[in-house]
Amino acid sequence: MKEIACLTIAIILAGLTACGGSSSSSDTSVEEVASEADSGGDAGDGGTTAGGTDSGDASTADVFCDYEDVTLNAQPSLNFTSESTWTCTDTTRQLTANGIPDHEVGTFPNAANPNTISEQTVSTSYTLSPVSTGSASETGGPRGTTGYILNGIKIDAGTGGSCDDTGTACSLGDPSGSWSIEALGQTSFDFGTDGNNAHVQPGGAYHYHGMPEGFIAKRGGDESTMTLIGWAADGFPIYARYGYSVADDAQSSLKSMQGSYQFLSELSSSRPSVETYPLGAFRQDWEYVAGSGDLDECNGRVGVTPEFPGGIYHYYATDSYPFFQRCVTGAL
Repeated sequence: MKEIACLTIAIILAGLTACGGSSSSSDTSVEEVASEADSGGDAGDGGTTAGGTDSGDASTADVFCDYEDVTLNAQPSLNFTSESTWTCTDTTRQLTANGIPDHEVGTFPNAANPNTISEQTVSTSYTLSPVSTGSASETGGPRGTTGYILNGIKIDAGTGGSCDDTGTACSLGDPSGSWSIEALGQTSFDFGTDGNNAHVQPGGAYHYHGMPEGFIAKRGGDESTMTLIGWAADGFPIYARYGYSVADDAQSSLKSMQGSYQFLSELSSSRPSVETYPLGAFRQDWEYVAGSGDLDECNGRVGVTPEFPGGIYHYYATDSYPFFQRCVTGAL
């Protein structure tokens, strides 16, 4: 498949307000992926398999192997040309990019987030033949980048913020506390994420904590189609929001995928008060409950997609927790 969008000129007026701290780590616990995922099962369709394979392994060769985008992006918070290129060798998928988003962004810097978007040197390589391991490897922050959107912007769903047990000592940039603060899905802390669920790290790296709305819109993604938006570190593809209601049936209707995480029913006595910090403020408020949603622990499943009609394991950005995967199931 060939996707080339050369020299797109986008003069975009900034209309979003953002503020917040940096993000440096993801603290989701690593557990063995549930049996539904290992067998190609989908909690939303009773455990179907795709393409006759239980593992979901498949070659990704010839899919988005010549993606190139050059977008002039002129906004009050951004006056750079976004550049991203994906190419393939016989065995690997390679990304080179400058880390500049190719869509409208919020206002950076501001009083709560003094960081300015700046060019980055992005260069990485993923396998064209991803292999499922049957276990989850935690990613994000110091554990390594979870993956990249096609525009060369990294995914980092967790944060470097935390609170102590009392809840009186909290920092948006210090991960040493017992309770890891979430960037999305809560109103107790402001990380300054913009309309793309993204913000800026101290080094100038713009990055996504959740659904990259501006990029999805640029790709024409909506409820009528599955939209491939990026690649995970293990080489498996990432889709935005919508997937087939029956995992191995491309003729089934599309539905908004739901993560399989729920609030803990019994909270630790050491948790800061829920009256001060309602459930959802901290990563530790959530637990994976197999079968409660459509996806596995890493926000993925085995199924058919437009690019992989024979079926493949793939991840989703979702509107529900964890928003983006915090782990990968393939070999790294």
